[in-house]
Amino acid sequence: MPKIFKTNAEIATCGGKLLKLTHDSKETGTQMDVNIYLPKQYYDKSKKECHESKIPTLYYLSGLTCTPNNASEKAFWQLQADKYGFTVVFPDTSPRGGDEVPDDKNDWSFGKGAGFYLNATEPKYAANYRMYDYVHKELPSLLQQEFGSDGKLDFIKNKSITGHSMGGYGAISGFLKNYGAYKSCSAFAPICNPSVVGWGIKCFSNYLGSDNKAAWKQYDPCDLVKVVKSTNASDKVLIHVGTKDPFLNEHLRPELLLNASKGTTWEGKFDINLVDNFDHSYYFISTFVPEHAEFHAKHLGLL
Repeated sequence: MPKIFKTNAEIATCGGKLLKLTHDSKETGTQMDVNIYLPKQYYDKSKKECHESKIPTLYYLSGLTCTPNNASEKAFWQLQADKYGFTVVFPDTSPRGGDEVPDDKNDWSFGKGAGFYLNATEPKYAANYRMYDYVHKELPSLLQQEFGSDGKLDFIKNKSITGHSMGGYGAISGFLKNYGAYKSCSAFAPICNPSVVGWGIKCFSNYLGSDNKAAWKQYDPCDLVKVVKSTNASDKVLIHVGTKDPFLNEHLRPELLLNASKGTTWEGKFDINLVDNFDHSYYFISTFVPEHAEFHAKHLGLL
């Protein structure tokens, strides 16, 4: 069987290896970069070749302008993946490609690097900007085909999701839209109500249509909590936001998610932690990665 992924680098780090990969995506119509960290448990020769329990996966969705390398280098997920025994997948934030992929070179918060984890419907962007189906459907399937065939890794059934900023919104939105598919969800400084803040309005308008507010609601966590029913008593979404985050009051607005969840089955299930003095950077993210890793490890059955 021909290989799906091209390995551009295989880097020993902590107790496992970080693989930097490229593959052709039918969803985006482009080549896509993705990094995966295989923890030390994957390489443990003392374990049986056929693991009784497969190594689960945590998907990490990055924020505006990021590539798969940002979190791979700065978030320090690898140490936690080794501690608990899960794989980490770092997808890209948008289709890339050349001039055939539409972009706004004058705006870092829209276009390439800012796919907003949705399926665009506006004709200019619909062919390439299909990051929702790419992240939640195509990529896990391709990873399972190539890396899960030996029975050690599980990219589809036992998985959780997290993300930062735009990726935090993408994680919460994807968790709710695929309720039951992910064992847990967390977010670092997420865009909580994109329909009413600048970054979200810009991306929703251009990708989905400025007048198509019904489509906006299909991705906005503050709308999804009203239509997606929580049926599991253990449901909880862990969120950290820094009080000195420069985007807190203009773009993130975590209080709007709390308000939207009131009177729904999600009331009391968003554990939003405002942490003093922290900003929007990877210094902030890496500080709270251990807490998020433990949270996901419990839900993935590793504790």
